[in-house]
Amino acid sequence: MPELPDLASVLADLHVVALPLRTRFRGIDVREVALVRGPAGWGEFAPFTEYDDAESAPWLAAGLEAAWWGFPAALRDHVAVNATVPAVRPEQVAAVLDQFPGCTVAKVKVADGPLADDLARVAAVRAAGLGVRVDANGLWSVDEATAALRALAEQGPLEYAEQPCASVEELAAVRAAGTGVRIAADESIRKASDPLRVVRAGAADVAVLKVPPLGGVRRVLSLAAELDTLGVPVVISSGLDSAVGMAAGLAAAAAVPGEALACGLATGGLLAADVTADVRPVGGVLAVGAVVPEQERLTALAAPADRRAWWEQRLRRAHALLAAGHPSWPPPGG
Repeated sequence: MPELPDLASVLADLHVVALPLRTRFRGIDVREVALVRGPAGWGEFAPFTEYDDAESAPWLAAGLEAAWWGFPAALRDHVAVNATVPAVRPEQVAAVLDQFPGCTVAKVKVADGPLADDLARVAAVRAAGLGVRVDANGLWSVDEATAALRALAEQGPLEYAEQPCASVEELAAVRAAGTGVRIAADESIRKASDPLRVVRAGAADVAVLKVPPLGGVRRVLSLAAELDTLGVPVVISSGLDSAVGMAAGLAAAAAVPGEALACGLATGGLLAADVTADVRPVGGVLAVGAVVPEQERLTALAAPADRRAWWEQRLRRAHALLAAGHPSWPPPGG
């Protein structure tokens, strides 16, 4: 494992792109990402704009791991993925699902409006013949989550509910309420100083792991191994990554031993343009492998100069944190 690459090397081949979305997602219409190239290939640095420097540093660690070290050996060459349905109207669901050919399960965003809207959206997904997971991004209270999950489960089975409430204590309360729906933790893992606390507290049945906020593929694999000893299955997911970032998620999913639940790594279908040709799933799976952005797309999708400058300064600050001993660098085994 090389030492932290110096800042000049990281900035030498920096590209900042603005990727338009097909549908508004997480309150944005355009996804900005910074891409870097190193001796092992390409990496992505793309923490959401509201994240502070400390929360952004692991995202840079993940990007540098990809570009300067590469990924562990894969155990499989394809990964099953789920469709992702934003908080759209029911009549828009079919068009969204068209971007995820062959997927048999969909993660449906909920809690972004009235429960009636969630029920209608989920019903439209069920009508299309897909299984359902729901993701509330921690927006419900315990009472709201309990009522909502019971109502959604009355429609049909739910594979799990992802982060129905914000805190570990609230997740534990919902899990103990007896809704019959498994609870998956996302933010309670990737935003926690102790990512296993939510499991030890009896607050989660499933763990959702994302490569960038956890600091890279090797950190995800180390955490997945610990979770396996606790009997908790994992789902490798993404943070609305470009094709470069998605390759890191697929590398992690491909290196997790044993059978895994369908991963949330097909969010490229939410992008109207990416740095490579369309990478939608085929038969509900995505191929594992290196991604090299196309120069024409890097040029066409380049962010304005002021946004490039903003990302460069952000990268500089995150790099300084890694250099000062941030715990996300180096990756395990380095």
